[in-house]
Amino acid sequence: MSKILIIEDEAPIRRVLNKILSEESDTYLVQEAEDGLQGIELVKNEDFDLILCDIKMPKMDGVEVLEAIKKIKPEIPMVMISGHGDLETAVNTMRLGAFDYISKPPDLNRLLNTVRNALDKKQLVVENKILKKKVSKNYEMIGESEAISHIKNMIEKVAQTDARVLITGPNGTGKELVAHQLHENSNRSQQPIIEVNCAAIPSELIESELFGHVKGAFTSAVKDRAGKFEAANGGTIFLDEIGDMSLSAQAKVLRALQENLIQRVGADKDIKVDVRVIAATNKDLKLEIAEGRFREDLYHRLAVILIKVPALNDRRDDIPMLIEHFTNKISEEQGNAKKTFSKEAIKLLQEYDWTGNIRELRNVVERLIILGNNEISESDVNLFASK
Repeated sequence: MSKILIIEDEAPIRRVLNKILSEESDTYLVQEAEDGLQGIELVKNEDFDLILCDIKMPKMDGVEVLEAIKKIKPEIPMVMISGHGDLETAVNTMRLGAFDYISKPPDLNRLLNTVRNALDKKQLVVENKILKKKVSKNYEMIGESEAISHIKNMIEKVAQTDARVLITGPNGTGKELVAHQLHENSNRSQQPIIEVNCAAIPSELIESELFGHVKGAFTSAVKDRAGKFEAANGGTIFLDEIGDMSLSAQAKVLRALQENLIQRVGADKDIKVDVRVIAATNKDLKLEIAEGRFREDLYHRLAVILIKVPALNDRRDDIPMLIEHFTNKISEEQGNAKKTFSKEAIKLLQEYDWTGNIRELRNVVERLIILGNNEISESDVNLFASK
């Protein structure tokens, strides 16, 4: 059912609108409010999919109602109802966040089309929120150890800023989770986070990948192409394994950080970008600087905030929670009944030397779920999880 609220001081108009909507679809559940104050109270206490609101009303006019509801529940689309002399005000309400407006007396087709479009938009917003929650769940940070609590606290403090962050730690520790958490909790969360694995791109192609190229810049450049920095405009770019980036590409990244300007390969025109940069590496960048493989000035530009992700061996207290998390996730993915781990099995896994960190733990949990008994025992661990 789609719940629709009509805020209108004239009873005959309320009745007409209610009748039209109720007869149009039995999936429309219509409620009425005779003034703005009553309408706002209903919105505070109930969930609505659409609001039709008159502009000229006593006690509180439609513009004030629109502004108040947008502060309470901004996701609800509002369609304003304007009299003959209210056209300019109606157009202005669109700038304030109204979905659309209709005139009195309402034209049947325009009213119904506007209602359908507004409800479609609301459904899209709901679906996007569900999708975002699913994506967010994929990058959830599991654990309550002191090290992980410290990282979560750092994320909470840093995320809302545009400060650049350098994430360090061994392979498989979850550096990308930190990057995604920083983005999802930032003011840029509605914009994309673009990931670039610098180690996976050949050195001769990294500049084109990051900054784009123009047609003819090199043999295979058959057309203009935007790079990752342009794709991330307004959002975040995550430069994973930045320690593997070539020195020439480092120089261009440095310019992008200093001046917010990039240049496509083969072009002489600057392109302005607004991008937050988060970088990660498993290398000791200070050692790389000393050996001439990494620019010191770029390091200082990137490392405004340093977050070190610990190895799994340094956060063994989190292993039971991680096992539970991976068990739930793998069972859901495979569509199988959930298996359990005995206390002895968990204790034995806590004692392992996890050189591959969380990535290795997940693989071992999946192997045990596939090959082990319904309750995974110490003997299952010895049999299937041995190195």
